[in-house]
Amino acid sequence: MYWTLELAHNLEDAPWPATRDELIDYAIRSGAPLEVIWYFLDLATKMRMPMKAVPLTIAIDGYSSSGKSTLAKQLAKKLGYIFVDTGAMYRAVALYFFQNKVNLLNHVEVMDALAHIHISFKYLDAKNTTFLNGENVEELIRSVKVSGLVSQVAAISAVRKKMVSLQQAMDDGSGLVMDGRDIGTVVFPRADVKLFITADVKARAQRRFQELTSKGHEVSLSEIEENLRQRDKMDTERADSPLKMAVDAIAIDNTHLNIEQQFAKAWEIIQAVLKTRNS
Repeated sequence: MYWTLELAHNLEDAPWPATRDELIDYAIRSGAPLEVIWYFLDLATKMRMPMKAVPLTIAIDGYSSSGKSTLAKQLAKKLGYIFVDTGAMYRAVALYFFQNKVNLLNHVEVMDALAHIHISFKYLDAKNTTFLNGENVEELIRSVKVSGLVSQVAAISAVRKKMVSLQQAMDDGSGLVMDGRDIGTVVFPRADVKLFITADVKARAQRRFQELTSKGHEVSLSEIEENLRQRDKMDTERADSPLKMAVDAIAIDNTHLNIEQQFAKAWEIIQAVLKTRNS
């Protein structure tokens, strides 16, 4: 009984879904007696638990400051998947263009700048951190100046082509959660799960305002709302890969939802897909 309770306790924090392989691995690493291991194997078989979980590619698209990155991080952590914030990638490019005074209308300058940009991610202080050419730019890319430039940069076809290529190469088949503007329509049109996150612009502006002021930035709510409206317009009207909901995506409007409620809705969708894929 002790070992049964101990293993059950250990499994509480296990990524979903627990497979037969994972269950037996937990039992062995916990030093459980052989008869307990056989007991759990028999139980897993009766429950029709899959031998191995089939990893998913999850695409999350949505408007600026809609909470899609927060959701993507939550899902990636819960599932034990790789998380990629594509918005951070475009912000890093925008930051480089701003710092190096790149003329966005000059194709030669844009192509030359792209050739000198290397973007990477590291998990630091319990969060995904963006590096631009070896420098930690996580705070810099969230500035108001970069926010005002990123949609213009993201609308450049050469920039999108390079970023999409990098993003597609990040899916190694081990499970991935990626958020952005065109993930379900362009980057991974055959993603296993597609979510589209939306919210009223005033609600998004208020959230962004609270985020920035909590970090010591002096900003006005009206300016943030206007910036979001402009970004929405540019994102949805650009010629190359505009922001739009994929025909097979599931929409989540979180205007009146908190972070936990949004996650619960998304998690219900993920569980349904996992149950179908692993049955």
